[in-house]
This record gives sequence, C-alpha cells and structure tokens, in this order.
Amino acid sequence: MNIHDMTKIDGSYGEGGGQVLRTSLLMSLVTGKPFKIANIRSRRKRPGLLRQHLTAVNAAAEISQAEVKGNELGSSELIFHPQNIIPGNYHFDIGSAGSCTLVLQTILPALVTAEGKSRIVIEGGTHNPFAPPYDFLVKVFLPIINKIGPNVKIELKRPGFYPAGGGKISVSVKPSKSLSKIEILERGKVLRKSARAIVANLPYKIAKRELKVAKNRMGLDDKSLNLVEETNSPGPGNVIFIEIVCDKITEIFAGFGSKGIRAEDVAESAVIDAKEYVRAKVPVGKYLADQLLIPMVLAGGGKFRTLLLTEHTKTNVEIIKKFIDIDINVTEVDDNAVEVEVGNIK
Repeated sequence: MNIHDMTKIDGSYGEGGGQVLRTSLLMSLVTGKPFKIANIRSRRKRPGLLRQHLTAVNAAAEISQAEVKGNELGSSELIFHPQNIIPGNYHFDIGSAGSCTLVLQTILPALVTAEGKSRIVIEGGTHNPFAPPYDFLVKVFLPIINKIGPNVKIELKRPGFYPAGGGKISVSVKPSKSLSKIEILERGKVLRKSARAIVANLPYKIAKRELKVAKNRMGLDDKSLNLVEETNSPGPGNVIFIEIVCDKITEIFAGFGSKGIRAEDVAESAVIDAKEYVRAKVPVGKYLADQLLIPMVLAGGGKFRTLLLTEHTKTNVEIIKKFIDIDINVTEVDDNAVEVEVGNIK
C-alpha cells in the first residue's frame, strides 16, 4: 500500500466522532479508493477505536477483502485499502452495546449494488441513544432505500439496550445494479401521530408516565398510545418513540431512558424533536438527512428538504467530498429549513 496515493482523513475534523471513520469506510468501499485516517475520534472522552468502530472496520474489511493496518482497540490511526466487494453470508458480533445499525449502515451501501445477494447477522446494541435505533431503520430509512432499487429486509431477533447490549438483527440484501435518484421535497398531509413506549426488565409505570407526556404534549388520543413490555432483552432498557406518518414519508423520534433521568424528561426529549419537525413542515428530519447523502451519491444525484443541517451532517458532506468530486449544495428555504441537492459526480 502506497501511502502517497491514499486519501488522507483527519479524524478530528468537524464533530470529530465515529461518523468521520464510518463515512470514510463506506466511501472507500463504494469508490474503491484507499485511505489513511489519523486522530480517530479525538474529540471524544475515550478516543480511538472502541468495539463498535472496530467491528465496523473489520466488517468493511471482510466484505471487501481489504488490506488493513491499525484495526485494534484504542487505535487512533488506520490504513484501509479495499479490493473487491464480495456478497455473501456474514456474522459480526460487536461484543458490547455498540450500535448494530451503525455497523450495518457502514457496509450496506456497498452491498446494495454488489453482484449478488447477502445475508448479515449483527449482534450488539439495537436501541442505543447514540445511534439510529432498529425501529428507525425499519420505518424510516429502509423504505426509502427499497424505493430506489434494492430490496433490504431487516428482522429484530433480540433487542439489546444500552449499556447491556446483547441484541441481534438479521438483514437480507437483494441488490440493484442501478439506483433511482432520490427526490423528497414535500411530506404531504400528516395522516397519523402515535407514541410507543418500551420497557425491558423495568417497571411498567415508567412507560405509562412517558406516554402520558406524549399524549398531552402531542395531542394524542388513547388509541394512538402503545405500551410494550419486552421480555426477550438480556438487560434493562427503556425507549419511547413518537411516529409521524405523512402522505409521502414517515419519521420517528426517540427518547432513551437512562439511570437518573425522569421518565417525563425522556419523553419530553422525543416530543421536542417531533414538534420541531412538525412545525418546520419539511419531509426529512435532521437524522434522516445525514443518512440520505450516501444513497443519493450512489444514485447519481437527488434532492430533499430538511431542517437546518447539524454539525454531524456538515461533517459528512465534507468527508464525502474527500473521496469524490461532487457538488452538494445547501440552499436556505426559510429560517428553519434548507434544500440539499446532490449533483452529478464530476
């Protein structure tokens, strides 16, 4: 591996977290370009590769027969040189509550345009406050991915909440040789709002208190409230989801329970995000906006309207541009919304 021919990435750039590494990995997979990254997660309390990030590196390496240096726990530098994307059956175990969904999203873009079908099993955290939860993938992200070409199905075999983990997802991927461009400029009429609170190995009343807040703050009726007692989780856990179903898109907002945090405050965190989204009248929420960029690049362009971009998304844009020469333009629509347009690769 010739270091001089590699794309150089500073892991401390922008928000300086794991997303810099994951975007670098997936862009390397889809472009075939090797890269070297230094200062991995340097802005975090525990810098370097944690189990979740190391699993993402090793998963990316396995599906692409990559040459890798620095893939060990705590490493702050990594060299990654992919070869060929190999579809097939894969099993990755994070060994902690690190996010299964983030590992999946690191390798999925390469597999949805691969030469054959794949099946992936990932064990770790499925409901993690620092990552898209399983429910977000099922109801928000994957429906959009499946509309543009591939057929991706995901199944929750066992939930895994932070910090115990122990969850398991199974994913099947039927790829598509080409992807349709994504254009999401309006959401249409709001058809339904609902709330679902999940408790695992915790008192039932926690979820009841959360749903009461959601009911009052979102103006929901009792039929729109759903309380779930999860019996198949290795550890305790709690999450509340507020789902907004519109004509053309569905969005989900989550609040995660944590020791020392009141149930009412957990629910309120989800309510704040949901109400901001409803008020802005845009189709794409701020977390989905971050995740649509790569599919749009693969599809050769597209556009969507969303809330003002987070630092996370701004960082993602710049890392993408390190690997390909492409226009990603952000235009202000009003004080609370922007239109993002991905142009053709130059």
